[in-house]
Formats: sequence, structure tokens, C-alpha cells
Amino acid sequence: MLESLTPHGGILEMLANATLTVKCVMGLLVTMSLASWSIIFMKLFTLSAARKDAARDAKLFQEAENLKTAMRSVSQNKQSPCYAVGLQAFEELMRMEESDLDPAEKSRVAMDNIRRTLRQAVATELGMLTKSLSFLATCANASPFIGLFGTVWGIMNSFHSIGLQQSAALAAVAPGISEALVATAIGLGVAIPATLAYNFYLGYIRHIERELIGFSGAFLNRIQREVSWAPKQSPRPEGGRTREEY
Repeated sequence: MLESLTPHGGILEMLANATLTVKCVMGLLVTMSLASWSIIFMKLFTLSAARKDAARDAKLFQEAENLKTAMRSVSQNKQSPCYAVGLQAFEELMRMEESDLDPAEKSRVAMDNIRRTLRQAVATELGMLTKSLSFLATCANASPFIGLFGTVWGIMNSFHSIGLQQSAALAAVAPGISEALVATAIGLGVAIPATLAYNFYLGYIRHIERELIGFSGAFLNRIQREVSWAPKQSPRPEGGRTREEY
């Protein structure tokens, strides 16, 4: 059915008759498509698992009796982003516990140190989760223009053939133009799924970020309640800190 609607009997033959430049453009677009689909499937599993783990571990952390029990619960899944964030903050807390600073000095600097550690850990985890998403954005933005370049080049070649043949008959130029237009179609075929996946995964990233910020707030609140030398501040709900505080 498809072959009967395309010139020269089919798409493969039509691509074979395209100019070298158009073939190179199509090859580049196919490579981008394969790479973007690989990232799409990989991120689907990675971000889905991270979102589920972050939501579960943040809840477990808040429901635990104390900080050590909470960290033990979170450590059951070492692939969780909450575990990576909590581990770095807990290690910083232990270093402050073992430091030779007097209680007043320790109380003054500890929370700032832990808050910076949490902020850096969250940024690191988000950076790992967003890795390769920039390639999807590049495919979404660049592939239509790459395809359009192939189309323009093919049409230029077709009009050049018109001048050589001294014939403006549609039958003389239609095959070349249709071959060139395939480049734009392939470019859109690369850009559309890349755009949809990129925006979809950004929603996942924002959800995970909210969970990690809530987890960081809960971690700081537990320190203020349970650590004797920690400065006492007005109570906040679990995870009640804002993003700007980190």
C-alpha cells in the first residue's frame, strides 16, 4: 500500500535515488533517532524507579522513631536518591559529633554545614538523574532544522535538474522533491518523541526534587529535635522548608 503511493515504487528506492548530501542528513537523523529512543527507554525505567524510591523512603524516614532508625530504614535500598542524600548528611553529622569544637561553636557551624551538604547532595542526585536529557532536548530542537536542510538541498538539486533538462514538467521534478521532503519527515519523526519524552521526564524530575527537598527538611528537623548540641529553632512541619532554604 505504502509503496504504491510513493514514487519509484517505494521509500527505500526513493532514498537510494536521493543525493549524497540528503543521504548524509538522513543517516544523521536516523542515528539521532536511535540514540534518543535508547535514552527514552533507559530513563523511563531509571526515573520511574527513582520517583517510587524517593516517595517511599521519604515516608519511611518521617515515620521512624529516631534518626538512626530512619537511616537504617532508608539504607535498605541503596539505589534510592534519598539514601544518597541522607548518607552524606549523616556522615557530616558524625564528623561534627567527633570534632573537637566546643558545644557553642559546634552548635553555630553544624547546621550550616549539614544544610550545605544536603544542598550539594540533592544537586548531585538531580544532576545524575537529568544526565542525557540534554541530548533529548537537542534532538527536539535541532532535528527539524537538520531535516529541513536536507529538504532544501534536495529541492535545490531538483531545480538544478530542471535547468539542465530545460523542462518544467511536474514528472521531471516531482521525484526529486518528494525524496527531499522525506528528510523533513524524518526530522519531525525524531523531534516529536524526543520533545514529548523530555517534557514528560522533566515532570518526573520535579517530583523527585520535591521529595528530596522534603526529605532534607525532615532530616534537619530530626537533628534539631534529637541532637543535644544542635541549635533549637521554632518547630516546622516535616519537610516544611522551602527550596530557597537549601
